[in-house]
Amino acid sequence: MSKKVNVTINGFPVEIQAGKTILEAAESQGIKIPTLCFHKDLCVAGNCRVCVVEVVGQTRLSAACATPCDEGMEILTNSLKVRNSRKQIIELLLSEHNADCTKCYKNGNCELQTLSSEYKIMTQDFLELVPLKKFSIDMYSPSIIKDDSKCIRCQRCVRTCAELQGVNALTVSHKGDKMKITTFFEKAMRDVVCTNCGQCVNHCPTGALVEKNYIEEVWEALADPTKHVVVQTAPAVRVGLGEELGMEPGSSVTGKMVAALKRLGFDSVLDTDFTADLTIMEEGTELLTRLKKALVDKDETVTLPMATSCSPGWIKYIEHMYPEHLNHLSTCKSPQQMFGALVKTYYAKARNLEPDKIVSVSIMPCTAKKFEAYRPEMYDSGYRDVDYVLTTRELAILIKQAGLDFNKLEPMKYDRLMGESSGAGVIFGATGGVMEAALRTVYEIVTGREVPFKNLDILPVRGMEGIREATIKIENPLKEWAFLDGVELKCAVAHGLINAKTVMDSIKSGTSNYHFIEFMACPGGCLGGGGQPIPTNPEIRKKRAEAIYAEDRGLPLRKSHENPEVIKLYKDFLIEPLGEVSHHLLHTKYTKRERF
Repeated sequence: MSKKVNVTINGFPVEIQAGKTILEAAESQGIKIPTLCFHKDLCVAGNCRVCVVEVVGQTRLSAACATPCDEGMEILTNSLKVRNSRKQIIELLLSEHNADCTKCYKNGNCELQTLSSEYKIMTQDFLELVPLKKFSIDMYSPSIIKDDSKCIRCQRCVRTCAELQGVNALTVSHKGDKMKITTFFEKAMRDVVCTNCGQCVNHCPTGALVEKNYIEEVWEALADPTKHVVVQTAPAVRVGLGEELGMEPGSSVTGKMVAALKRLGFDSVLDTDFTADLTIMEEGTELLTRLKKALVDKDETVTLPMATSCSPGWIKYIEHMYPEHLNHLSTCKSPQQMFGALVKTYYAKARNLEPDKIVSVSIMPCTAKKFEAYRPEMYDSGYRDVDYVLTTRELAILIKQAGLDFNKLEPMKYDRLMGESSGAGVIFGATGGVMEAALRTVYEIVTGREVPFKNLDILPVRGMEGIREATIKIENPLKEWAFLDGVELKCAVAHGLINAKTVMDSIKSGTSNYHFIEFMACPGGCLGGGGQPIPTNPEIRKKRAEAIYAEDRGLPLRKSHENPEVIKLYKDFLIEPLGEVSHHLLHTKYTKRERF
């Protein structure tokens, strides 16, 4: 049993596990200590000093987030000395901060603004002593805006980029009053090794890092009577949107979200889960094709393990960090981009529309999707496949601007033709979901039987551990797949780029024995994406995952290959997985990637 220590907080006795910080002890008693540099995802920094408390007998105030509890410690979280210190720290932060709050994108969801309100900072005595410097605003990235005038130098973004993602696109330069958060040689974020994942945005307490929004462009498209505006919604948006509109984390709002989008004026409201199912058909077939070439044809040019390609942040990461291993990637585009290509071909033809009159909008939990939509290879329909990408947060802004009372909306269903999906498509929103969806289909294609897990729940690939492994033995396959009899299919799941690095290093060193790997750039997968509601932390990610799996269990279809609209798509348009039309519209053309 863990050792306990006894302390007092504001005169009340508290027993807490040894090693826990003052911040954690106070939280266990319902006492809120303000923080700025602290985040549950990150290591302790203790550099903002907003969380200072008084420990009786000590001369200096202590940072609650960085000070462990000791036996007999007497802690004061609300003494006059503490309150005055916090107010002065907040005033000092404001003296260097561009506090034109009404023009700030984070207005209403800024931690510094909240603290200023709570501590009633009515004057700024330090403002004349510390005149606001001239700062730059980097707006060149299609995904992220970096505004140094809003930065409070808490270094959350730096720690996020280093600890969670292992990218180190952001760092600290200079010292003292010249200290700033910057990039390599102070280049624009589009010109450095940045994956556009947006985790820095999700962890920034102010408006120093925000997504580049396309709200006005979408409003203009909706107002244009000559345009047919189609919207697709990603799996993770349905379990995040409610938080941004005042609901509890883990609220699944699929029907209300669809109703809101229809009220906003979109001509057709469709589901990215449809192309998630389609991705499984293409990616699953590609995996089986690679296995056949490797095991039967003894083709030494075939690259295994095959890695998923749904996460654009992960794709940009491997392009930067492991370019010699691009052949491991599936050639499949992401569900978003498959959808975009089909909207301006298959959908346009079915609806008798000119592709240049269609505006394709996607609602994503991810800022990297904005970058992905701009990639030069994403024009295979003959047009830009996806015109505008909005985050979950941006959709909430649209709903608020339209004056819709979200809670009072009656749930509605997606429109038909690219609106039908299975539970396998839904679980794409959680880490391990792509792997689970693929295994449900691949195993059944090979054996004619359902995957041998109760209720189709492949528990070994679920969870929040950074790297997870699963092995499925194939026994008594169908005749055409006899070469797989007895094969143990070895799979891995990694989420967060720091974990992707560990797996990729094993591939690079030749120690990996996997056949198939799912990679997701963001912690928790898409449900923890850089475009999801703030805050996002381990507890919230867990609740969102529970909602994802609950929706999967409640659907009548739970396997991608049983989606009737996907079946119809192949019959009427694509003909077959990995066929000529599929290769043109649904797969990338990287010369270094293996084509089948």
